[in-house]
Order: sequence, then structure tokens, then C-alpha cells
Amino acid sequence: MKKILPLISYIFHPIFIALYATLFYLFSNNSYFINQEKIFILLQIAIITVLVPILFSFVLRSTGKISSYMIPSISERKIPLVIHVFLIILLVRRTITLEHYPELHFFFLGALMSTLIALLLLFVKTKASLHMMGISGLTIFVIGLSLHDQHPYTYLIAALILMNGVVASSRLVMKAHNLKEVILGTLIGAIPQMLLLYLWL
Repeated sequence: MKKILPLISYIFHPIFIALYATLFYLFSNNSYFINQEKIFILLQIAIITVLVPILFSFVLRSTGKISSYMIPSISERKIPLVIHVFLIILLVRRTITLEHYPELHFFFLGALMSTLIALLLLFVKTKASLHMMGISGLTIFVIGLSLHDQHPYTYLIAALILMNGVVASSRLVMKAHNLKEVILGTLIGAIPQMLLLYLWL
């Protein structure tokens, strides 16, 4: 298990959560998008939420701003989170607009709120698990889409709930976070998504 849990942490790294949410949104049963549009949106999401942050991480690592790609310390997290905030704002204003992709738009708004809260907490010396923030936000989004589409994504929701526990265990076993930080990350990720459900369900 000690070998598997770190792998889970990498698979559900916060950098991939937006891509997972977009994949599910575009390819869910009630999806009405044509294949070319799906590929176009996926490429944009992959570039803005995965490729660009990875490039920034290389720059920050090479300049000594962060000591590890897992960004362990409170002081090191501020710049990556600020970058993430601006990237999400770019997405919701230019690509994932309310007019064209309302459900996904609100997911990114929730992610923006969660990121801002996590960033603000850093200024009071409090760290939240970004892994838990991501996986819990994704879980609420899928539950919301299940209600919205009136389609029971039962197995996927059950798997995501299970993955919340597995990711939490991985962060604790790897000593990346304590229990308080794991719970805090879960709440920060889930609550904004829950609040925004009232606007699009």
C-alpha cells in the first residue's frame, strides 16, 4: 500500500482535476457537443491547467522559489496559487463561458473560490490539502451533473467517494499533511461547489 498510495497522489494531483472534470462533462451521456469541439476544449484546458502550470513549476524550481513539485511549505505555495487563480480567471472569461458551458463554468468558479480561500489561509499560516480540495470539488461536480442530467452516475460517484478516502490516506501516509489540513482541504473544495449548485441545478 505504501507504494500504491504515492501513485494515487500523483494520479489525483490538483493539476489534473480540471482536466478530469472537463473530460467527464464533455463525454457524459447527455453531452451534446460535436467531437471537434470536444477536442478543441480539451486542448485548451490541457494547455492552460496542465502544461502552463508545469512550465511555471519548472521555472519556480530552477529559480529556487519552490523546493519540490509537491510544494510542501506554506511560503512556497503562494506564487503557484496566485498563478492558478489567474489561469482560472482566464478560462472563465475567455473559454469556459456561462453562455456556452454553464455547468463547467460554475465548476471553475467553484475551483476559483476554493483556490482563493486556500491562498488567503496561507497568510494566516494555515495550509490546506490541495489534493483533497481538488478531489472533493470534482466529486461534488459529478454529483451535481448526475442530478442535472437526471442520470445516476452511481458507480463513478461511488468510486470518487472511495478515492476521497484513498487520497486522504495517501497524504497522511506520505506525511504531506496532518488530519486537520486534509479535512480543511476537503471542506474548501466541496463547500463552494455545493453553494454554486443552486445556481445551475
